[in-house]
Amino acid sequence: MPDSAPPRLETRHLVRSFGGRRVVDDVSLSVAAGQVTCLLGPSGCGKSTTLRIIAGVERADAGEVRLDGVTVAGPGVHVPPEVRSVGLMFQDFALFPHLTVAENVGFGLRVDRTEKARRVGELLERVDLSGFGRKHPHELSGGEQQRVALARALAPRPKVMLMDEPFSGLDNRLRDGIRDRTLELLKEEGAAVLLVTHEPDEAMRMADEIALMRAGRIVQKGAPYNVYNAPVDKAAAAFFSDINVIRGVSKGALTETPFGAFLTPGHKDGAEVEIVIRPQHLRIDFDRNGRGPNPTPEDGVPARGTVLRSRYLGRESLVDFAMDFEGAKLTASVPGGFLPKPGTVLWLMIRRDRCFVFGV
Repeated sequence: MPDSAPPRLETRHLVRSFGGRRVVDDVSLSVAAGQVTCLLGPSGCGKSTTLRIIAGVERADAGEVRLDGVTVAGPGVHVPPEVRSVGLMFQDFALFPHLTVAENVGFGLRVDRTEKARRVGELLERVDLSGFGRKHPHELSGGEQQRVALARALAPRPKVMLMDEPFSGLDNRLRDGIRDRTLELLKEEGAAVLLVTHEPDEAMRMADEIALMRAGRIVQKGAPYNVYNAPVDKAAAAFFSDINVIRGVSKGALTETPFGAFLTPGHKDGAEVEIVIRPQHLRIDFDRNGRGPNPTPEDGVPARGTVLRSRYLGRESLVDFAMDFEGAKLTASVPGGFLPKPGTVLWLMIRRDRCFVFGV
């Protein structure tokens, strides 16, 4: 028999305006228990306002917020934040400086002293801070403070965990390990998690589902693999990585380019189209003593380019090319160290199965 339980968290058509401008525009999403959804987008797109509406510290102009199918915000309804069973984590951690670590973690618990001490001790152990209970926040590193904030948010066993850029204040070297440990703990607790971030890498690393937000609206939702590999438009593709763009004119179901013909169904004859290629999907080959490159069937027609510069980034190298056609410039990403000198003439080929085609 199918599970008919409502989502742990659901928003329906949320709208919020400031000064006549909609900063949250018809936002609908749902998050199941144990699921991590990342609300991803650039600064100022409405992510944090959406989070505050769900938490109850901001009121929507229209729409509903439901927890386990019960409306906690909507027309004529506003359940106070403190009784919504929602945990909050912010980028500044918001720890109380005058309280000890243990007192911070236990602050929101409404249980007897024995149960509070047991829960605090359990959580400090799970965030690898056993023995830190008597310290104060100023005695901790940024990573340790983040873990205290996580333990405090988890202490009351919230049904929903809302996280607003919680890792942005951490040193880059610490982030990945702390993200992974945080994700592990959140999954163990089984809360529905809504994480706000402007970093695509963070969303890809942590999310079961990504909701890509732009100018107050969710423009695409899906699993990280699908959002990355099937972007809804050029802007969505560009948000996740650098892109190269080649323009052409559609003729029937084909568009001719210097890299050969591309299938572009659904576009009218004479319509301008853009073929979008990520740098890692350009293949580089050598001239082979005038015989040209050795393309595979997926590569299509090779095109010549002259190296402008090369940059070594550790895991990969980026090579910028001036192409022989229309003054175009393209960038290719190559694993490892590949640093051809400026002026070197090489051949570029496109992975046709990894291109995206959009109308102009």
